[in-house]
Amino acid sequence: MYFLGGGECGDLIREFDWNSSPLGASEAWPVELQTLVNVMMGSLQPMLIVWGPEQTTLYNNGYSAMCGDRHPAAFGRPFRELWHDIWDRVDPIISAAYAGQGTSMDDIQFTMYRKGYPEETHFSFSYTPVRDPSGAVLGMFCACNEITDAVMAHREKMNQHEKLLQIFKLSPGGVATLVGPDHVFDYANEEYYTLIGLGREIIGKPVAEAVSEVVRQGFIELLDRVYMTGEPFVAKGVHVELNRGPSGEMQNRLIDLSFQPMFGPSDSIVGILVLAQDVTERLADEQHKNLISHELGHRLKNQLAMVQAIASQTLRAAKDIPTAKRLLSDRIGVLSAAHDTVIQGGLGTSKVHKLVNQMLAIHDDPGRPRFDLSGPNLRVGSRPSLSLSLILHELATNALKYGALSTAEGRVALTWSIVGEQRDQFEMTWTESGGPAVIEPKTERSGAKLIKAGLAGAADSTVKIIYEPRGVRCVIVADLMSFQQEH
Repeated sequence: MYFLGGGECGDLIREFDWNSSPLGASEAWPVELQTLVNVMMGSLQPMLIVWGPEQTTLYNNGYSAMCGDRHPAAFGRPFRELWHDIWDRVDPIISAAYAGQGTSMDDIQFTMYRKGYPEETHFSFSYTPVRDPSGAVLGMFCACNEITDAVMAHREKMNQHEKLLQIFKLSPGGVATLVGPDHVFDYANEEYYTLIGLGREIIGKPVAEAVSEVVRQGFIELLDRVYMTGEPFVAKGVHVELNRGPSGEMQNRLIDLSFQPMFGPSDSIVGILVLAQDVTERLADEQHKNLISHELGHRLKNQLAMVQAIASQTLRAAKDIPTAKRLLSDRIGVLSAAHDTVIQGGLGTSKVHKLVNQMLAIHDDPGRPRFDLSGPNLRVGSRPSLSLSLILHELATNALKYGALSTAEGRVALTWSIVGEQRDQFEMTWTESGGPAVIEPKTERSGAKLIKAGLAGAADSTVKIIYEPRGVRCVIVADLMSFQQEH
């Protein structure tokens, strides 16, 4: 019998001394073995034949690559000698084949020493019993593939996928992935659910259905454009109206938004990565800080005028020079401390009386008080306390320059209380009287902008400045709970 082809393993079959092996001369081999050998030699897929009671091993070039350093010594030898290091795993499978039971596996894992060191390997294979016409099992035929590289590549891909999901999960901003032209949600992290409103079921749904309120706001058109063109969309502080409330109320948010195209193996766009960061509170804080920074310049420009007013007021009321010197030094010290507070950015939790007294220490005359005070000693959170201190000093400064405190007869009534049907609001009223006739300015002064900015950190904060002819009146209102909360 002459076997054709087969490359190196074909030469081994043709040159092997089969007479000294359990199989005997190849010319006398049963037709089943001769046929399988020819099939095996002509195949590019790794194939193996184990034949006879001694389990003599024959294989083709494809299988020889899987044998490592054991090829070619294992050729024509018992199967156990080839895979002695994993025989405890192989023996049950080959024994089942010799018992007439085939075995097929898509992935079996072994730790092999075929190259002189331990190595994790993976194979897909099928062991098929080979029978003679009477049904007796003569041997086993195996078609197989080593899939180690594919398994390792898939494992690495999954590891990278898990790492990516972990990164998405830990991201401080919202992350979501959309697939297909309909922008169907495939993944969303917890921050994304927080952003759009908890309780929504969005996975497997198109954006237009899952977050329907964004349709009329033009975001579906933006997603379509990114999907069709591959050009990312990135924008800062985008106004988005979202149904975030438990009762279905809409909320306006400012969001840093990014739509990035995701590409498949053929460089075709398969989806969009959405990155979204709610910056509503941060931008509000930055706006307030910018206003305060701007006002610092305004206040510094007024320093000389303010010191002059304090000096004039002190000298006018003091009974002698030593007293005037002491009072003037104390008041300028308080003024300096007030500005240090602004520059350092906060007062910490305070009391309304404390903030009022700080203002009085600069602007009032202990010998002839100009302020009428009335109100409970309420606690104030750190952010509202800084704002309230700035507002009080600005009102007093304006009163010294233009209003009631610029004349000897002028007075200021400062009152504060808890108001509202649920007694859940803080209200403070500044009322001037006895000063020059008030004329509403045609343009808003810089100091008025600081006053109208309201109380940072306090919800529902409003400030109204009323220019009544008899004197300026300012009313400050804020939610009591947030007014007193430490931020």
